[in-house]
Amino acid sequence: MQGMRHSSEPPAKIQPLAKCGAIVATLCLLAACEATPPKKPPPAAAITPPPAPAPTPVKPVVPASGAILKPTSWEEVPDWRAHDMTSAWSAFIAGCNVLANRDAWRSVCTLAAQSGKPDRDGVRRFFEAHFVPHQVVAPDGAREGLITGYYEPLLRGSRHATERYRHPVYTVPDDLLIVDLGDVYPELKGKQLRGRLEGRRVVSYHDRAGIESGKAAVKGREIAWLEDPIELFFLQIQGSGRIELEDGTTMRIGYADQNGHPYRSIGRWLVERGELTLDKASMQGIKAWARQNPGRVTELLHQNARYIFFRELPPDLPGPLGALGVPLTAQRSLAVDPQYVPLGAPVYIATTWPHSTKPLNRLMLAQDTGSAIRGAIRSDFYWGSGADAGREAGRMKQPLRMWVMLPHGYPLSHE
Repeated sequence: MQGMRHSSEPPAKIQPLAKCGAIVATLCLLAACEATPPKKPPPAAAITPPPAPAPTPVKPVVPASGAILKPTSWEEVPDWRAHDMTSAWSAFIAGCNVLANRDAWRSVCTLAAQSGKPDRDGVRRFFEAHFVPHQVVAPDGAREGLITGYYEPLLRGSRHATERYRHPVYTVPDDLLIVDLGDVYPELKGKQLRGRLEGRRVVSYHDRAGIESGKAAVKGREIAWLEDPIELFFLQIQGSGRIELEDGTTMRIGYADQNGHPYRSIGRWLVERGELTLDKASMQGIKAWARQNPGRVTELLHQNARYIFFRELPPDLPGPLGALGVPLTAQRSLAVDPQYVPLGAPVYIATTWPHSTKPLNRLMLAQDTGSAIRGAIRSDFYWGSGADAGREAGRMKQPLRMWVMLPHGYPLSHE
């Protein structure tokens, strides 16, 4: 995954030039386009009573990507009335700290703030009264996709390099540049490229191998050091984590930026070469392979050219920051592809528990993104922090159906 979650202050930007069309065209061949990281969440808006909701839309919401969000009835949402969604309410309210400043969400977030802490039936009635469920249908007509899991690891480390802690966690290097494609091509608003200057030319930024071999300007940009390179790699995959330091304190770090190279699954690489069977290509299986093949770990990790840079976050946050800019809630926050699903929207998922046929049907909040989360019916389930969450996240890979809840009168064009 993108590490692979965003919420960052971007580094230096390349300003539009008179002849930058040619530069951008060249860069598109060199680096992957990324969605613009979200701004920090603004304070909650003042609460004023809104007018009654508009009638239910009769047309499907069609994101620019070509998928369909098909309006349906609450009766068609599996286990909707039986599901206890009270623990999703606080996650929804947290998201409204951002969404309340957007026209499409202002009224419903104001109503939610006025509702206080409703009970189980009250939460369900609120969503039934103010939202319309839309089943997500892929551009090819498919209604079933894939769900995986992620978590916030807890690792041991140091703020300084030692004989034990030798693998650096870097923050954003000073020579990483960002090109906003929308500055040149309005139809590409929100898309970015990463690069660096080489003389008078803008070229792609260093890949993982180049960064780890010292070619990038990362010296002095270390914010922590870890013991195990495979744990560092999976920290980048998760995009956030906590590090227990030698002095007994804990630092929390989160996604800051990435080097612009496409993500490639190292598990798939191992399967393609017969090193692992598909059912063993989980996080746990890859870590076990690495312990058995220490001399090949570097070769394995370099198959994924993408590299994630971190920033230190306040230690008292209730959870890691997601792409929406609010702390994630264990087992209620979901990473989605924002081309298809609006960030912040309530999303009802129908899947199963990891390695089980037991239904896992519940209301989630689309509060995060990830570089491996691409497609209409594709999501990543946030399990929380620590070893137990990591175990469930590493095992999760099941079929998925999704329903996006949109406020009455939500505009047909994607936000």
